[in-house]
Amino acid sequence: MSNARATRLTRRGILAAGGALGLGAVLAACGDDDTNGGGSGKEAAAAQSGPWTFKDDRGQTAKADKVPSNIVAFIGVAAALHDYGVQVKGVFGPTRTKDGKPDVQAGDMDITKVTNLGNEWGQFNIEKYASLAPDLLVTTTFDDAGTLWYVPEESKDKITAVGAPSVAVSVYDRQLTQPLQRMLELARTLGADVTSKKITDAKKRFEDASARLRAAAKAKPDIKVMAGSASQDLFYVSGTNLSVDLEYFKALGVNFIEPPEKAKAEGGGWFESLSWENVDKYGADIIMMDDRSSAIQPADIGEGTWKKLPAVKAGQVIPRSPEPILSYDKCVPMVENLAKAIENAKKVS
Repeated sequence: MSNARATRLTRRGILAAGGALGLGAVLAACGDDDTNGGGSGKEAAAAQSGPWTFKDDRGQTAKADKVPSNIVAFIGVAAALHDYGVQVKGVFGPTRTKDGKPDVQAGDMDITKVTNLGNEWGQFNIEKYASLAPDLLVTTTFDDAGTLWYVPEESKDKITAVGAPSVAVSVYDRQLTQPLQRMLELARTLGADVTSKKITDAKKRFEDASARLRAAAKAKPDIKVMAGSASQDLFYVSGTNLSVDLEYFKALGVNFIEPPEKAKAEGGGWFESLSWENVDKYGADIIMMDDRSSAIQPADIGEGTWKKLPAVKAGQVIPRSPEPILSYDKCVPMVENLAKAIENAKKVS
């Protein structure tokens, strides 16, 4: 995929449309030999004084003389690292809403304690970035080219010139468990005690929630779920392919509405665009709606055709996080909410 096409897809297919975002095996090569394995708190602490390396999902190995401490990250990545006890100095991406509150992608972070380099697409203050003396830049990637999410293409060379190595965790065309494991592994190399009760309990809750969702989907295979996102002019229906959350839920047996490939062509394979007059094209029993601040939320949709949808009238609309915060703690509610919705759903389509 060319960078130009990747930019088009991410802006239209993800920011506007809720697009990309997995049970499968963890990558065989999670990192260099010295970054693999669980690692105890003592081992992580001992590693603080030695060289640091991490092989990311682009196949590139980031290196430093010591474990990075001046970390700058995409806001959702920063929120995941925060859950594992790894703090960052700076963030970029949707951090603060228009009314000044923390964005949903900020998770449990105190956003007043980090430097915001840019809150919107295309914003990245290079001077502020350099002033933080960063020793690591971390984000996700939504394409097979390894494009750094929310790092502006037009200024990436200047950002790279500051000197900090970069790490990208892929959320492209894989199931949720894979990037979850990768983020945990990255956190371990940055000093997190991944054997702590807090982290192991969260992983167990995620596994239990997944088992519950599998059981719910098996018990009600006829319940049809649609993943949508709302903008002022269009309603977007996401296909499961390419999206880490939807691919995972589908693998657990959830019956998703899948737009035909031809209809998804305009969205690069991520989604189908519908006018509000045609929002009833598909019959859904449950609608999962993009919860990001870039999308119009269900309570604010004024279109009469939306309000007439059977799932809407039945109150069977739940939030979806197309860009999940990749910590087990934050992914548990995503899985539990869908399991509960299917368990309680009435057949209305």
